[in-house]
Amino acid sequence: MQLQIIGPIREIETIATSSGIRELQRLRKRYGRGRWRKRKGIAEVRLTHGEIVRAEVHWYEATGIGRKEFKIKHVL
Repeated sequence: MQLQIIGPIREIETIATSSGIRELQRLRKRYGRGRWRKRKGIAEVRLTHGEIVRAEVHWYEATGIGRKEFKIKHVL
């Protein structure tokens, strides 16, 4: 499911860092080395069919690389 983040992400928390991330090797291979973190927050999201919902989103983030691979964990 494709998604588009609308507005700011609120209540951002770090879930895991460096070796605590299961996908660390794949992230480094695809995007490069960096200080990777898995994060979560609450955001307004537009789904593929146009519906706008408030959802908890998770993503990976590294300094100098940015936010990658957003996914919806659950709709609030």
